[in-house]
Amino acid sequence: MKILVLGSGAREHAIVTALLSETTAQGATGPAAAEPAAAEHEIIVAPGNAGIAGVVEVATLDPNDPEAVANFAIARDIQFVVIGPEAPLVAGVADALRTRGIPVFGPSSAAAALEGSKTFAKRIMDEAGVPTGRALRASTAAEIEAALDEFGAPWVVKADGLAAGKGVLVTSDRQAALAHAGEWLGHGDILFEEFLDGPEVSLFFVSDGHTVLPLSPAQDYKRLLDGDEGPNTGGMGAYSPLPWLADDFGSEEAFVDEVLASIALPTVRQLAQEGTPFIGLLYCGLILTSAGIRVIEFNARFGDPETQVVLPRLTGPLSALLYASATGTLADHPRPAFSDESAVTVVLASENYPEHPVIGRELTGVDEADAVDGVHVAHAATALVDGRLVATGGRVLSVVGIGSGFGEARARAYRGLSLIGLEGGQFRTDIAARVDETATGSPTGTGTATADVPGAEQQLAPLTGWRHVYSGKVRDLYVPSEAASVDDAAALLVVASDRVSAFDVVLEPGIPAKGELLTSLSRWWFEKLAGFPNHLLDVDAAARGIPAVPATVADRAMLVKPLDMFPIECVVRGYLSGSGWIEYQATQSVCGVPLPAGLVDGDRLPLPIYTPAFKADLGDHDENITFERTVELVGAETAEALRGLSLAIYARASEVAEDRGIILADTKFEFGADRITGEITLADEVLTSDSSRYWDAAAYDSGDRTASFDKQIVRNWLSANWDRIGTPPALPAEIVERTAARYRELLARLTA
Repeated sequence: MKILVLGSGAREHAIVTALLSETTAQGATGPAAAEPAAAEHEIIVAPGNAGIAGVVEVATLDPNDPEAVANFAIARDIQFVVIGPEAPLVAGVADALRTRGIPVFGPSSAAAALEGSKTFAKRIMDEAGVPTGRALRASTAAEIEAALDEFGAPWVVKADGLAAGKGVLVTSDRQAALAHAGEWLGHGDILFEEFLDGPEVSLFFVSDGHTVLPLSPAQDYKRLLDGDEGPNTGGMGAYSPLPWLADDFGSEEAFVDEVLASIALPTVRQLAQEGTPFIGLLYCGLILTSAGIRVIEFNARFGDPETQVVLPRLTGPLSALLYASATGTLADHPRPAFSDESAVTVVLASENYPEHPVIGRELTGVDEADAVDGVHVAHAATALVDGRLVATGGRVLSVVGIGSGFGEARARAYRGLSLIGLEGGQFRTDIAARVDETATGSPTGTGTATADVPGAEQQLAPLTGWRHVYSGKVRDLYVPSEAASVDDAAALLVVASDRVSAFDVVLEPGIPAKGELLTSLSRWWFEKLAGFPNHLLDVDAAARGIPAVPATVADRAMLVKPLDMFPIECVVRGYLSGSGWIEYQATQSVCGVPLPAGLVDGDRLPLPIYTPAFKADLGDHDENITFERTVELVGAETAEALRGLSLAIYARASEVAEDRGIILADTKFEFGADRITGEITLADEVLTSDSSRYWDAAAYDSGDRTASFDKQIVRNWLSANWDRIGTPPALPAEIVERTAARYRELLARLTA
């Protein structure tokens, strides 16, 4: 099939890549059905970019000129047109093509107003009964002031028109909101919306005006800087799928079905009822609030950068799906299916983006990045000038990593990015951090990384010879300064901070000397567990060319060897408590392990049980899984070894603790494979107050099952004084000292 793709960005490059990757026309309809292989597609892109020009023909053509596009399509015998960006849709390019009988994927100008006019979109949602936030339109300075008064902080201010993702401001600063509204008022009306709080999801639907089929959801990162700081952009990265949707909806598919029924179908039917059938891609920008799913915005085309992580996972031919939409035959097309692979993309932007990006600078290493296994580079704003590849816009490249899990996909994306050079280039280092299942999962970019957990962002003092690459809730990770990434590092430096977290939030203030106390405890346990391989490096660092551990952090740092971490939290329970007790009450089992009837909270189990967990979200609340699921994740042999090691280590540690009047109720271990020998190795912190539940044996025997040596004091106080909305209150000095005292007492009693 002869296909014309309109656009010049990474989205269009991703579409072209998907079309070229088709190896069979199975399921194709229309002209595609006659094609024995998708490799016979003849693809032209207008205007394209340097990356696209390297794989298909590009044409000098204004994609926003309806007549020029239609005449070009006729002259070149184009059989099918795919419109990438929003501007040609609003300009009526799809209308001009349809009047000439050329199938086109993209809505009419009237239907594209769903994106082109926020006011139009709000009216359609109201008419269709689609859940969204309340909104007011302002067209004068006086109306802007009134809207600010009406809503109150924080304000959501949107330009009522196309703004390439940069016309939206969310702020608690009234003057900033006023200035933003004033800046965009010259371009059209301003929309003020109710502030909605919760995680955001991007979900694409393909429509032929009647039938609607869903794609797989993704999450993008709009802010320029790590930790969702800085100005809004067109998008700095994305990942797909979204495993955490299962927490609230049971499965990703159930979430998609709910959005299809409550949002996508009512919207498409409302547009059809008004005589403006929506033919093309309906992008639903969603937010998951405590009151349910709400629409933030609609777009009328594939989103960028989400397209770069959704299309690589599509298992069927993209051309057949889009052509069915364009020709009104979507009812005969199966629901799109997606692979189980994970996809992560990280955007490389020019210096000074998004305000006044510096362009014309040379790009290096792009071919090398493209050659990395599981990586491909989508060009967004590039050109060849005198044989040099140069940046021509704000968002320059989108580096995509594909892997069997997010740890692998993310590592690949950042590995590819580390090979690319662009003077002044900027990128986020926390893309997909929240779903990275690797225990020491850390980005491999050149910037300072932060965890995807509120409050974990820190201004860290530099350490001589070491470069900071990642911060979790309570620990910071460094690689030798000369190492390009964690993958290249001969050693890692894990520094425990005094930060304390609860309910996935880092609290203020920290617990004094907590980092030193827990590091001392980990080292002590590693000694007691002699015979079980661990990740500590006990050789002379200088002899191996590894920087010395700086004296400023020596008491709270561990020098360790990098491992290929298993995505399993190896939990062993000797007593029934915590999430195990909650699950037992519902099922009389824990993680598929049946238990005797009649147990109560805190009871000792007949034998310790192995109840693995999968870290589906960054934080304390891991997803309990069955042993059979661990077999699927790591293979039968490794799963058996992890279970055997975990139970054996727990047995030894439990005996040591009991000799000192301490009960080890439960704990979790993390393991990785030695990168040289493949030996399964104990990693991370081990048997600390943060990873284990310790009880006072004397208190337990007297009936007090709550005397624990951990941060339960903090959790209890926070539960009574915070509703988990907004910023948590500062911990009182008494709570801080009581918690520190419990940490100190445990260390003293165990090691005395």
